[in-house]
Amino acid sequence: MSMNPTDTQLDAISELPQDRPIVMLNLVKLREHSADGDGTGWDAYLRYSRGFAPLLKACGGTILWAGDAKGVAIGDDEGDAWDYVVLVQYPRPADFVDTMTSAAYEAINHHRHNALAKHLIVPVSQTYTKLVRGS
Repeated sequence: MSMNPTDTQLDAISELPQDRPIVMLNLVKLREHSADGDGTGWDAYLRYSRGFAPLLKACGGTILWAGDAKGVAIGDDEGDAWDYVVLVQYPRPADFVDTMTSAAYEAINHHRHNALAKHLIVPVSQTYTKLVRGS
């Protein structure tokens, strides 16, 4: 599994409707030790987060929710286990793409690579009102 979005993935996100925010569901599996030998995976993830926060703020994005994963309720106990979950909202899908492909992001991305054993990002949109209202 790649730790960076492919061009095909970025193109697909760019083709999403641009007139509404997009939320990125981040599932994070940390390394026990940072790949660069500088502390734990969590330490490296914090270094990444400190560099990422200004980039997110600059594009008008925000962290909606973040927390520790507490096991697996349905699924493969080992294969689907995550350490941390983050919901990140961007004003438009293009803001995610622009951030992920920026030179400023490239300058901090090594911290993310050092931190993570596995990282899955899923673009999601709100459907709850469709379920409740049946529309």
